[in-house]
Amino acid sequence: MREQLLAPVVALQFLTTCPPILRRLFTPDELGRAVGYFPLVGGLLGAVLAALAAALNLVFPANVTAALLILAWVVITGSLHVDGLLDACDGLFGGFTPEERLRIMRDERVGGFALCGGVIVFLVKYASLSNVVGYVPALFLSPLLGRWAMSVAIVAFPYARDKGLGRDMKDHAGRGQLVLATLTAVLAAWLAASFGGVLALTIAAVVTLALAHFVLQRIPGLTGDIYGALCEVVEVCVLLTFVALH
Repeated sequence: MREQLLAPVVALQFLTTCPPILRRLFTPDELGRAVGYFPLVGGLLGAVLAALAAALNLVFPANVTAALLILAWVVITGSLHVDGLLDACDGLFGGFTPEERLRIMRDERVGGFALCGGVIVFLVKYASLSNVVGYVPALFLSPLLGRWAMSVAIVAFPYARDKGLGRDMKDHAGRGQLVLATLTAVLAAWLAASFGGVLALTIAAVVTLALAHFVLQRIPGLTGDIYGALCEVVEVCVLLTFVALH
């Protein structure tokens, strides 16, 4: 029971910059159990963004509000997923062999592919937010489904490295975490936007499977950087879905 109660706390601390509740390193088992609560943390982030957007809209035009929301998004998450996106772009597109691609992803330097990938994702996110900045379901479901995609990727696909935080999560997250994360995503999608939410969830699932398949053609498994990149891409795709529906 104690481990189950700690799992959402671990998920919150791992995925955000909230003040630490547990002032110690997480065990591999705790990291694995936390995977099931990733969408819940995404929903909390989405609720904060929606509330912030409502306040900012009273003062600023939509484009300024969108830019400030992106700033808040990055600050609250500690740029965790953005860093993964940049490393993944450099590694997946900058190497010629699986070993070289994995090595590049560990390199802290930022290359041309990372710069292009980051700029494109942020431009699309900014443009999308400018159009749905007052629509609560879009702001709520984008981070929620992005983190659901991470849960799916962690449980459903192989991991490329022998050790690391991603390895610990992969080894200790199972079907129970995937079911919990998916039930959370389905319920939230339906309650937030009914058929529009289900469509966004479906698109998030398709993007997750497509990106995972692409990655597995380049390296023998997913990594922590790939999880972060997947979250960022799915967030953008969910926003685009609501732009098209709005």
